[in-house]
Amino acid sequence: MVVPSFITVRTLSSRLPKKCLLPFGDGNILEHVIRRSKHYGLYPIVCTTVDQSDDIISDIAQKENVKCFRGNPINKLKRWLDCCVSFNIHRFHTIDADDPFFDGDQVKQSFFLLEEGYDMICPTVSSSAGGASVGYSLTTNVVSRACKLFGEGEDTEMMWYYIEKVEGVRTIILPENSSNPIRVRLTLDYQEDYWLLQTVQRIVGNLAHRKDVEELFRRNPDLHKVNWFRNDEWKQAQLAKKRT
Repeated sequence: MVVPSFITVRTLSSRLPKKCLLPFGDGNILEHVIRRSKHYGLYPIVCTTVDQSDDIISDIAQKENVKCFRGNPINKLKRWLDCCVSFNIHRFHTIDADDPFFDGDQVKQSFFLLEEGYDMICPTVSSSAGGASVGYSLTTNVVSRACKLFGEGEDTEMMWYYIEKVEGVRTIILPENSSNPIRVRLTLDYQEDYWLLQTVQRIVGNLAHRKDVEELFRRNPDLHKVNWFRNDEWKQAQLAKKRT
């Protein structure tokens, strides 16, 4: 089954400017995420904004021979909905360009759970805590219903907050693949995150299976300390976005 995977990305980032363009292996972060998506048999679609600053993202998508949709600069849900309409997509998975070592197998597990009648499959607890292994799987229908509740100018960066306001929405948290998930921060928001991710890339390679990435941290239990101290700050920033 085809797994449409929306690579959600834009160049405007406050904590780490233009982080999607930072060098990573034999390309940059965005190129890596596109190539990793293809490697794991997903169907990547780059989903960015109409802002002129994101012209370079469109150029990268074209170079990597993947589709690109450009939409609402602040309303992520509207951007996703318009992308679904444009490409006639009824369900999809979200991959943040912030998460260069996402788990392709978990993405598929999440997406296939939608067949059981759910509207949204949330990431595993460890992924949401900074592990960055998997995103959200969503039906186009629930995104459309959420968009009707708010104006097009709404900032829906914390999209799950808006989805949960849809009446009768059916959601579930994706179960962990391990009974003992690792304590690690593998998302990209700060300089220390970049240092750690580069280290992982140099040791295991760009396309390493998630199990190999996690085994690296199990063999080196202090490695996660490079950026773990940033996690509380990151969580507080997430909560602040929700409150506003």
